[in-house]
Amino acid sequence: MLRRALPQSDIFWWIDADLQDLLAGDPDLSGTILFQRKRWVAPRFWPEAIRSIRQMRHQRFDWVIDLQALARSGILAWLACGGLTVGLDDNREGASALYDVRVPRPSFHAHAVDWYLETLRALRIPINWDFVWLPAKARAQMEVQSRWQPGGKRWIALQPGARWMNKRWPVEHFGQLVRRLAADLADVHFVILGSDADVPLGEALRAACPARCLDLTGRTTLSQMVEWLRLSDLLITNDSGPMHVATALGKRVVALFGPTEPRRTGPYRGLDQVLQLKLPCVPCLKSVCVNQQPLECLRGLSVTEVYDAVAQAWPSRLIPRMVADVPDRDVACQV
Repeated sequence: MLRRALPQSDIFWWIDADLQDLLAGDPDLSGTILFQRKRWVAPRFWPEAIRSIRQMRHQRFDWVIDLQALARSGILAWLACGGLTVGLDDNREGASALYDVRVPRPSFHAHAVDWYLETLRALRIPINWDFVWLPAKARAQMEVQSRWQPGGKRWIALQPGARWMNKRWPVEHFGQLVRRLAADLADVHFVILGSDADVPLGEALRAACPARCLDLTGRTTLSQMVEWLRLSDLLITNDSGPMHVATALGKRVVALFGPTEPRRTGPYRGLDQVLQLKLPCVPCLKSVCVNQQPLECLRGLSVTEVYDAVAQAWPSRLIPRMVADVPDRDVACQV
């Protein structure tokens, strides 16, 4: 939207180096400025951080827009010395004190995307959706095809991980769900996505149905992950980054929520794709569960409930039969 409103502008994105693959080759960007979060913790790499700050100051940005509102992003936005610094009015870490223009959240339950868009309104930038979000990357598509040959199969993507431990639906539940889906969908395979930290989850989930599961946890680039979601028919996921990618790609999603608030950070304009138990403690918005029954909000979400949600999200013409109380049938998963 910035590029459309200001076609002659130079737009740079300050981003964690581990995430830069998402923006590689983006035609709307003039470049990226990398934040080496892992390296810059060590004092011996602080000169790199200073050089990065000098690079930003040398650009003499007219606008600096901070959509994180964290202490580190607010400090870097201030140090960039732009003509106008705009950020979210969020008091979590005090970053908003460093902005020239603070953009309030429209309401407590306003989605994060809508809050981000408020920064454009503050800058008098028109808001429209007439563009392709996350356009396909030919190189990543070729890499996916050559390494894993996904063609000719229907895929359901699985995201068993999440940054918070208490945002994870139990992996054994995921395994039971896969076995039941495999019994009813003979032509469907499952691709398990996730980071290096999710490898143990991927291994456990693949063991539930080894003949039908492709475990790619820790094995894809971010661009390859995007392309896997593009070619999948459905994503079953915890509250996670891939959930937002799938939503942006227009894919069907079954999102499993526990401690977080889907109206604020769920699939954008997709509350009907969310499963969340109604408990007194939900949503607690805490990264650590303090309930007397630990992780009740997700452990209590049954395989049958998720199974039924998948049946509703999947195109009916592809499901010859899906019965809510089908027992586990390991035969569908044997090599």
